[in-house]
Amino acid sequence: MIEIKHLTKKYGDHTAVDDLTFTVKKGQIYGFLGPNGAGKSTTMNMITGYIGATSGDITINGYDIFEEPELAKKSIGYLPEQPPLYMDMTPYEYLRFAAELKKIPKSARKNMIQEIMERTMILDVKDRLIKNLSKGYKQRVGIAQALLGYPEIIILDEPTVGLDPKQIIEIRDLIREIGKQHTVILSSHILSEVSAICDYVLIISNGKLVASDKPANLTRHLRDTVSMSMTVLGDRNQIQKVLEGQAQVSSFWIRESAQETGAWDVDLKSGDSADLREKLFNAFAESKCPILKMQTEEMSLEDAFLELTEEKTEPEDTAETERASEPEDGAEAERASEAEETPADQTEETGRQEGGN
Repeated sequence: MIEIKHLTKKYGDHTAVDDLTFTVKKGQIYGFLGPNGAGKSTTMNMITGYIGATSGDITINGYDIFEEPELAKKSIGYLPEQPPLYMDMTPYEYLRFAAELKKIPKSARKNMIQEIMERTMILDVKDRLIKNLSKGYKQRVGIAQALLGYPEIIILDEPTVGLDPKQIIEIRDLIREIGKQHTVILSSHILSEVSAICDYVLIISNGKLVASDKPANLTRHLRDTVSMSMTVLGDRNQIQKVLEGQAQVSSFWIRESAQETGAWDVDLKSGDSADLREKLFNAFAESKCPILKMQTEEMSLEDAFLELTEEKTEPEDTAETERASEPEDGAEAERASEAEETPADQTEETGRQEGGN
């Protein structure tokens, strides 16, 4: 549907978008995620034909946006971060004007505008001046404009910026509904918003694409260790023996449980991303040490976002150091040491590091 190849945009010596390549397929909601200044809006402006590119290609439904802009733009509905509204018009007047600009046949305009106002829930304010509407309603009018002509692709740049919590929920619900009939590209730097709405995530940092996958897959692929907490009933020495017998457990801590009599709280780390729950359950069951609680610490989209965007600002050899089993000296070693350090108040804890007791 949309193919972007080696897209670059430079402003003098500043590179806003740097050799960007990705594909948008039909029928999904894509989250275009990145910190402020990452190049999200610049990329969207190039996709929609608002600005040109320094180099690279953008193809929309087989049409080059720079060579055949009119044909390519027919497939796109666009809501910029600042909606292009005429404040002295009513929503109905504005949509009628936008329909004329989009060359929608006169015979189809009235019914189309009516249907889109119903979808975006602005019928009750259609005869009020746009300047008197709330920020949430203004966003709805902007989205209604993007839907005119029923384009296959809807591009929304920061659609919930400046809205109150109730308005944010309403706009998110509206985007989900739009996603049932259109392919949606949603630009945002709000991680919870992308996680709640999007089927697929594209993360951009410093103008470069650093990740492209489903939200769950991003966190799964990035995680190279697993952290887990348990409460186990039984003898402390036996619990320690079971943990020492698990080759994939790289470190663990044991302390007396404050909640369960005769039980011990265990925190452990695994050296890889394998799911250890079944193995641990069977091992403790064989040792007659029942597990009262087991919880795996999940990596959030926020964790993935921070890791991906931070890596792009560090030297290349630093990224390799982070993945090494024994970090080099310096900042990485300090962080690794803090992660493995036994808390000071846990005087009865036992730890086993990978490669030694």
